[in-house]
Amino acid sequence: MRVTALVQTALHHMRERRLDEAAQTWSEVLQAAPEHPQALLHLGQHKLYRKDALGARRLLERAASADPKNPVIPLNLAFTYRAVGDSQNEMAALTRSLTIDPYFFPALLAKGMLLERSGARRKAAQTFKDVLTIAPPEDQLTGEMQQAMRHAREAVEKNAQALDTFLSERLAVIEASHAGDDLRRFGECRDIAVGKKKIFTQKPSLLYFPRLPAIPFYDRTDFPWLKDLEAATGTIRDELMNLLREDSGKFRPYVSHPAGAPIAQWEGLNNSMRWNALFLWKDGIRDEQNCKRCPRMAALLDTLPMIGLPNFGPTVLFSVLEPHTHIPPHSSVTNARLVVHLPVIVPKGCRFRVGNETRDWREGEAWVFDDTIDHEAWNDSDEKRVIVMIDIWNPLLTTAERALVCGLLSSLRDYYSAE
Repeated sequence: MRVTALVQTALHHMRERRLDEAAQTWSEVLQAAPEHPQALLHLGQHKLYRKDALGARRLLERAASADPKNPVIPLNLAFTYRAVGDSQNEMAALTRSLTIDPYFFPALLAKGMLLERSGARRKAAQTFKDVLTIAPPEDQLTGEMQQAMRHAREAVEKNAQALDTFLSERLAVIEASHAGDDLRRFGECRDIAVGKKKIFTQKPSLLYFPRLPAIPFYDRTDFPWLKDLEAATGTIRDELMNLLREDSGKFRPYVSHPAGAPIAQWEGLNNSMRWNALFLWKDGIRDEQNCKRCPRMAALLDTLPMIGLPNFGPTVLFSVLEPHTHIPPHSSVTNARLVVHLPVIVPKGCRFRVGNETRDWREGEAWVFDDTIDHEAWNDSDEKRVIVMIDIWNPLLTTAERALVCGLLSSLRDYYSAE
């Protein structure tokens, strides 16, 4: 009981930053329990604080014997070796700490600092990159640790710049020999390798169909009918303008989550007309009244390979993004489908990102993209931006696979709606 009370008193002194009083109390703990690991650790730390590296090491070695699974102890032992310039034993102690807990980020940070001091700046940057991955949020760190993390971040950025320059010079001859080829995919690969860009994968929320490639924007040669859609841009715009003049009340917020539902990144757009829409098809159901208001567009849709999923797709709509509105990063429901964008009204300052690729919308120029890959949109102009969005089948699915996807989604719906 006395040891327990002393420990609580020592911890209280430490929280109050009364370090000498804390050390005195830890010494009393050690008198009562000579191999108390917590007392040995904190007294070792206090010796370090008082610049007594050798005295600290003696206490910390005893602490390591008493508590061999605590990664904090070998980390502090590393600091005793750092104090006397013994980098070999410092690295050995850090290795022991990380062997106990490979995700103990203070030890990993200290390893990066040691590598940097030893002149191995590239290896240090790789270690700092791992530190940035596993570190807790900055607001949970001490001021000293925040400063160290900023240094780590700067080291990673400098290394990325140096590596980018090195690779540009090393690969220039090879790239020049393939000057007529499309090297965009490799360019993204290189940018990911040096840390300039992130890896984006498909993240469908409802149904993932395996072995379909994660292609942000598909090659338009896979969709020969796009030119017919683009040729109808003027006609579609005319029908849209009639809707905006005569039926603007039919446009509704695109994002509309019910009360109590988690809205995450949609807080700013939920039930907001800043992003609104009018649907010709929604969840596989044709809106006959709206299609009658756009007869030429409705007829054109009948010629397209729209997805056919009962109570799911296609969805076809006019998507209206009001001035100075940002659609935050998100991904959608299944990679069994792709989405077509046909820009109809596009002022300057409107762009769209899928994965690592950002494009400007241009009126009458359609594209096809995989909306299960992280994507976002901006209208930085002073005018509305309007595009047509159309669900189509992923062309890599066979006829049999399409039929089975329909059956699977229908069965999933029936299963969960039976209760």
